[in-house]
Amino acid sequence: MALLDGKAHNIYDKLKYNFLFNNDINCIHILLNLYDLENNINNIFPKYMSINKLRKNISKLLRDRRGNHLIAYNLGELIHEDFNRLELFLYLEGYKFGYLNYKDANRLEDITIKYYPIMDLYNMKYLFHFNTKEEEVAEFQDYIYDKIRKEEKDNNRLNDIMVQYVSSVIRPKIYSLNEHLDKQLSMDLDRNRLNIMDDEDLLTLDELKIIYDEVMRSILQFGYKTYQNAFWYGLNDRVLKRYR
Repeated sequence: MALLDGKAHNIYDKLKYNFLFNNDINCIHILLNLYDLENNINNIFPKYMSINKLRKNISKLLRDRRGNHLIAYNLGELIHEDFNRLELFLYLEGYKFGYLNYKDANRLEDITIKYYPIMDLYNMKYLFHFNTKEEEVAEFQDYIYDKIRKEEKDNNRLNDIMVQYVSSVIRPKIYSLNEHLDKQLSMDLDRNRLNIMDDEDLLTLDELKIIYDEVMRSILQFGYKTYQNAFWYGLNDRVLKRYR
C-alpha cells in the first residue's frame, strides 16, 4: 500500500509540474478527477486581479523614472498568463485541502446548524464563504488561517513552489523587459504628446533586480492569500455538499 501511495504521489507531482511549468491545462482536469473534485467543485473564485495590483506596485516603485507606466504595462503583458496559472494552481490546491478536510468540516457544520435551519442548507449556494460577521464563525476562520500559517512555517511547501516558479518561469521574462520596451511609443498624458523610448529609458540591471524582487514579494503575498481563501471556500463547500 505504501508503494502504491508513493506512486500516486509521484503522479500528482508530475501533473502539477506539467501544469505549472509546461502550461499543460489538461493536467489540472486530471488532478481534479483524481481528487474526486471535478463534479463537486461548485464555487471557483480565482480572481485573476492580482496582476493589476502588481502593475500599480511596479509603476509606483519606478515613479521617479520616465516611462514607468509603460514598463508596468509591458511587464503585465509578459507575465499575466504565468501569473494567472500560478494563482489558479494555488487556488485549486487550497480548495482541495479545504474540501477534503473532514475534521474541520465537521466543526464548521456544528457551527452552521446554530445559525441556519437544516432545510435551508439544501438550497444554499454559499455558506460562510464571504460572510463571517458572526463572532463564532470569524473565530473559526481565524483558527483555520492560523493552522495554515503554522503548517506553512513547518514545511515551506507553498513558499518553495512559488519561489521555484517565479525563479524559473517568470524571472527570464522580467530580465527580457528591455526587449519589449525598446522603440515603443509612450503617451505623456500631462503634456499630450508621444515619446519614443531610447537607450536612456531602458532598464538597468539594478532596476530589473528591483522589479524582480517586487514581483517575488507580491506573488508570495497574493499567492498565500489565494490559498488561504480557497481553503476556506473548499471547507464551506464540503459542508454544503452534505445537504445536496
